[in-house]
Amino acid sequence: MSLSQNLLNLAGGVLGAVIVVELIRRLLIRATTKWSAAEPFLRRCVWPGFAVAVLVAFNIGFLPNMFGTDAEGKEAAAQVDHVLGLLTIVAATWLVIQATYAVTDVVLNQLERIDGEKDRRARRIRTQITLVRRVAAAVIVVIALGAILFSFPQVRALGTGLLASAGIAGAIVGIAAQSTIGNMLAGLQLAFSDALRLDDVVVVNNEWGRIEELTLTYVVVRSWDERRLVFPVSYFTQNPFENWTRHGSRVIGHVYLRVDWSVPVPELREELHAFVKEHPLWDQKDWTLQITDILPNGLVELRALMSAADSASVWDLKCDAREHLVEFIRTRYPHTLPSFRIELGPRAQNAGGARDEGGGQDPA
Repeated sequence: MSLSQNLLNLAGGVLGAVIVVELIRRLLIRATTKWSAAEPFLRRCVWPGFAVAVLVAFNIGFLPNMFGTDAEGKEAAAQVDHVLGLLTIVAATWLVIQATYAVTDVVLNQLERIDGEKDRRARRIRTQITLVRRVAAAVIVVIALGAILFSFPQVRALGTGLLASAGIAGAIVGIAAQSTIGNMLAGLQLAFSDALRLDDVVVVNNEWGRIEELTLTYVVVRSWDERRLVFPVSYFTQNPFENWTRHGSRVIGHVYLRVDWSVPVPELREELHAFVKEHPLWDQKDWTLQITDILPNGLVELRALMSAADSASVWDLKCDAREHLVEFIRTRYPHTLPSFRIELGPRAQNAGGARDEGGGQDPA
């Protein structure tokens, strides 16, 4: 068969592979209207699919004698065949990883729609799936790199020597990468011990935020002011931190007021109840107002408690309740605002005179 005929067959095979993938792509586009799971495959696997189809068609259609039957032609054909094999491994690895991510995206998209009491379990599963697919992708890449390296005869010849020294090399690598391996194990520990999940509300280093990203090596916390705090995973296994959504998202907030002793506590309590009862962020469960302390400066400390569905809601509810109570006290009971008294009346003068008389007596 002539070279032109071989090239024509090769081009026809590649074109046929492209057409097949294009038909599959169009079917997925139509299926997205009825099958939501098709969208992740369409988004992730189209270009890897084209690459694999083209390279497989090239491998099938490429013949060893396309560059001639002489030694130089066969050597050139062998090199081209080797390059095609390497590119096929890379493309197949790309496709497998993207397909893995597409399958897990289907599950993650379903879990993101879950609200209410099942949200905590859904976030735990999302965290575990996210970490497991990253581990799977890393394993697939390592296997692909091994296949690429062992496709070279020189590397294959060194395989026996490398295996013989694998114990020593493994020990050296283990010592050098001790912190990295520790972080990876800590990441898996956090995910599967349910100690930390995506979207958990945490307080770390006195910083309030949500878990935005959890990987095998680091954790990203998004603070309330949109800053990103990046911690190594091992930090969360070696240091204490607050997790406000460990068993649920419901939170009880508190507001402190320091006022005069003459404040009418029952009226304040009724006003707080009337306020939270009408507030949309109150979850209709807990509220109270109590005197919790008498301060050394002569003021009374009041604590108002109120509950909400989550930490963001309870923060807004606390601010609104504080503002309402301050305005209520200022307009209705201004005489109870914080003040310090100095007595200059008869009692103080009598006390001063008694001290003077006492000071003038003969101690004998």
